[in-house]
Amino acid sequence: MIGKAVLITGGSGGIGKSTALRLAQMGASVSIIGRDAGRTAIAAREIAAAGGTQANAFTADLSSQAEVRRVAVEVLARLPRLDVLVNNVGGYWNTRHTTVDGLERTFAVNHLAPFLLTNLLLERMAATTSARVVTVASNAEALGRIDFDDLLGEHRYSGARAYNQSKLANVLFTYELARRTTGTGVTANALHPGVVSTGFGASDPGRSQRLIVPFARPFMQRPEHGAATSVLLAADAAVEGMTGLFFARGKPKKSSRRSHDPVVARRLWQVSEELVHSPFLST
Repeated sequence: MIGKAVLITGGSGGIGKSTALRLAQMGASVSIIGRDAGRTAIAAREIAAAGGTQANAFTADLSSQAEVRRVAVEVLARLPRLDVLVNNVGGYWNTRHTTVDGLERTFAVNHLAPFLLTNLLLERMAATTSARVVTVASNAEALGRIDFDDLLGEHRYSGARAYNQSKLANVLFTYELARRTTGTGVTANALHPGVVSTGFGASDPGRSQRLIVPFARPFMQRPEHGAATSVLLAADAAVEGMTGLFFARGKPKKSSRRSHDPVVARRLWQVSEELVHSPFLST
């Protein structure tokens, strides 16, 4: 990874930070985006120490489209090249929250943020000989369904349903992005990181999380283990040129039947463009 520039969202903690630390150790020039300026700066110093080089810290609340656009401008101004984008940030909210844009938070953070950020940075990525978009999804995608009639949970809301839908959206986005970037040198893959012990969902946990997680935590993976597949997709020569795939435990895995529906993928792309008020990569 020497000479490669990597940007990781949600890089100030958990799987994102572990991914950043490992890629820095491999020689990459790592930049991270975090929501809290102080925490992100501390993480960047740790990453820099691990890699023996400077690490860039960008601060943004990716639930806000204005913040996504602002940080994309900052990234483009500070990074002359971008070889790898790891869309790692995500969240779970048991009750319905809305963003400053009036959108349901789970869908906004887990899907629309990586959709918008990736598209804003894609031209810079395509300028390299080969670039990789890595999106952290989940096996929960198999339980998801894209409900175009209630995409933002306005009529009925369930934290689990919203999360599963957003993870299916991650995979559909990845497959459609892979199709639209064919021949550009950019690859797009998604992954399931495993069940990892982090603070995920802690701000608004569901009843099952409150009851089960404390007992299950000793059996969960550590963040550095959960980052392994992200690191592989970002750095390993064995996956060079591979695109439009879903990985788990470091290997390609067949995702759900719904994730392979090209009609749904194209419609989701179009609806996402409308929700972020920007057209991207026409078919």
